[in-house]
Amino acid sequence: MKRLIIALIAVAVFACEQEPKIDYAVLSGTIENSKAKKATLSSTDFKSEIEIKEDGTFSDTLRISENGFYSLSIGRESTAMYLKKGDNIDLTVDAKEFDETVTYSGEGSVENNYLAKKYLNNEEKTKDVASFYALEEDAYKDAIGKMKSKNLEALNALENADTDFVATEKENLTYDEYGMIDRYGRYHAYYAKKPGFEVSENFVPDAIKNMTFDNEKAYKSSDAYRSIAIGKSLNPIYEAIGDDHLATTTEHLKSLEDIKIPALKNDIINNLAGFLVSPGNPNMESLHNFFISHATSEDTKESLTEKFEKNKDLMKGKPSPEFNNYENHKGGEMSLADLKGKYVYVDVWATWCGPCIREIPSLKEVEKKFHNENIEFVSTSIDEVKDHDKWVDMVKDKDLGGVQLMADNAWKSKFVQDYAIDGIPRFILIDPNGNIVSADAPRPSNPKLVELLEEELKMQP
Repeated sequence: MKRLIIALIAVAVFACEQEPKIDYAVLSGTIENSKAKKATLSSTDFKSEIEIKEDGTFSDTLRISENGFYSLSIGRESTAMYLKKGDNIDLTVDAKEFDETVTYSGEGSVENNYLAKKYLNNEEKTKDVASFYALEEDAYKDAIGKMKSKNLEALNALENADTDFVATEKENLTYDEYGMIDRYGRYHAYYAKKPGFEVSENFVPDAIKNMTFDNEKAYKSSDAYRSIAIGKSLNPIYEAIGDDHLATTTEHLKSLEDIKIPALKNDIINNLAGFLVSPGNPNMESLHNFFISHATSEDTKESLTEKFEKNKDLMKGKPSPEFNNYENHKGGEMSLADLKGKYVYVDVWATWCGPCIREIPSLKEVEKKFHNENIEFVSTSIDEVKDHDKWVDMVKDKDLGGVQLMADNAWKSKFVQDYAIDGIPRFILIDPNGNIVSADAPRPSNPKLVELLEEELKMQP
């Protein structure tokens, strides 16, 4: 009998060991009034795309590595979610009133319905953005304190909520408050129309001033913590770089090495590489290698390598990509080859681009200064075909000078693609032989442009 009991215990233990371990969450839903073909669930180190059927339904088994906070994006809308292994959540939402209609049911719904209501509560308090951030310091602190209290009350009232979620969300509410305090100075200066405004000495608590960014869990869980961490990490780098980012070297980036959270370091690298891994910077290769050596995300490394490979053929002295048969506002068509023998300063812009339009007065001044020199100023609009008339009218209304062209296929134009342009305005300088002087030349508002043009023109025979 004793042997039989031991054998039965052994079988029971073996059976328990064979029971499958749940390492996934099931997310299903119905989306009304949306043309989106997919939903995307993501966090700092996780991303999964979920197909949405024609009838607006979707369902997927998500193998998450850990319980935690995620973001669910559908089209241009997004909502915060908390997922834990074993959850089986069903979501319903109407895309016409996304935030107001997000509702969850099933295992894991308690936490997520709270998050949806929290967002609405915060939105209600801040819907008049201008008035909210124009509040004076004491009134502002009082408002965000009441917002936190209401959310905390709702959190404490939850029944059967995951204990780790509750504990983490209490910390998040504090970080939310910190985030709003941290940005008050900038926002108040803008909305209260107080240029140069600075908060009073005691407005920012020591807890914020002394924050150290080594809490990986908080970085994943709290948008506010993440925002503060990114801002505080970028500030010393921006200060080191100064006004001329095209002269950046790896020495300016040393503080990157002190960042302890891998996801934060990757986010900082992604932010900086977007404008520093530039063919206009003679140090592009060393910057690329520096970023690669510090990145821990394979996606970040892949993106860096792709950007570098595109840009390495756009360095100074390389033959310039060409545009062919672009519509000329004055009539006919023009190609880059038509301008051979002259320096060509290309402004890639669009009628909807605010920063582009702000450069127009400065561009006119530069054009006037070099009017009699061997240089042609070419503005190339990448407006869509549907905005053709808007382009025609804006050139007339703003009395734009130089050569005004319209690219043949907006962002997808070969010239734009060959120059790896993913943001405008973008300025390019090409020499009389059709070779690149700078694929990321200074803006007209930057005094360095005049210096560059004068230096180049002196080199002419």
